[in-house]
Amino acid sequence: MVTDAVAGRETPLARNAAESPLAWLATRRDRSGQPMISRTQLDAGQRLSADHERGMQRDRVTQSWDVSGVRGESPQDRLTVGEAAQDARRRVRNALDAVGPELSSVLYAVCCEERGLETVEKQHGWPQRCGKVILRLALDRLAQHYGMAPSVSGAARAGLVHWGSADYRPTA
Repeated sequence: MVTDAVAGRETPLARNAAESPLAWLATRRDRSGQPMISRTQLDAGQRLSADHERGMQRDRVTQSWDVSGVRGESPQDRLTVGEAAQDARRRVRNALDAVGPELSSVLYAVCCEERGLETVEKQHGWPQRCGKVILRLALDRLAQHYGMAPSVSGAARAGLVHWGSADYRPTA
């Protein structure tokens, strides 16, 4: 059992976390001894991955011999498999749109398709080891989209607003 990053409840482990490039990066340290990616970045990436996996599920077209259906248990969110998958695909699309087209391809390749950074760097024609920096930036934006990290707003987000002093107000 593992805690689900999306719902915060215990769910069965569907894959080996050590095989994920994202989880592998979380266990590695940089030169200063800090993790390659933070816990917040890892959680955001795993949430995107979980939504992608849910989005790949299809409705059952054969008989189910699952015992849970006999007991009359229904899904906790009252959605059919198809509706839940469609909702998950919408969440993935919204998250990738929020990150932007420049960084979404890296997120999709590493978090959803579980490709290694070396492969992504070769695919994009990037120099070696620059994929880590780009992935960190993408994960930061993803964490902001999910509300996991403090977002920058107002004048700080816009950058330089004007050259005047703090009390300067333009005349219209």
